[in-house]
Amino acid sequence: MSAAPQTRTDAESPDAPAPAPDRSAQGARRGATRSLALALLTGAAGAGLALLASGRTWAQGAAVLAQGELPRTVTGADVTGVPGALAVVGLAALVAVFAVRRAGRTAVASLLTLSGAGIVVAAVLGNADTSALREKAATAVGLTGADVHHVTHTGWPWVAAAGGVLLLIAGLLALFRGRHWPAMSGRYERTPGRARGPRRAPAAPDLDRPEEIWKSLDRGEDPTR
Repeated sequence: MSAAPQTRTDAESPDAPAPAPDRSAQGARRGATRSLALALLTGAAGAGLALLASGRTWAQGAAVLAQGELPRTVTGADVTGVPGALAVVGLAALVAVFAVRRAGRTAVASLLTLSGAGIVVAAVLGNADTSALREKAATAVGLTGADVHHVTHTGWPWVAAAGGVLLLIAGLLALFRGRHWPAMSGRYERTPGRARGPRRAPAAPDLDRPEEIWKSLDRGEDPTR
């Protein structure tokens, strides 16, 4: 009497369909990648704009002399050094956000956000500030409290403010999406308390090579052993 044929289950069948990929995990990784790229682009662009605008002319006017008027101009760095300094801080924070994790990443992201907000405030206030122009007029005239006339402002303070807004966006992205971003690899970091392996003994010198013998003697070893 022959044994009844066994029925192959679906798991053993070669034609069984492969398990469906986890689309939710793929979507989360894709979203993290997009937010990371957006933060990098906006942060770098914002810091670049703030640094660029700090070196450009923000206001111009004329100091009154007995012989006539003397044109004077001031750059963003003359008016306020805050945007340029905070742009450097923002760039450093943008890089450091990938080197830290958890609470450290939150702290660095907060610093990035505050840098962007500080640039915006300083640029808006500096757009209407004429104290730097008056100081240059007083230096030119040689009189304290000299006034300037025909004061005009350029659009560079608003460029700096736009850079601050971009840095602010990058900081907010790091605050709310940074926990999903990858961090620097810890492959080469030494784990605390990790036992070291045995040290490998140095290879025996090749007595046919004089330079190897001299190296052994320099190390205080006996090459003939």
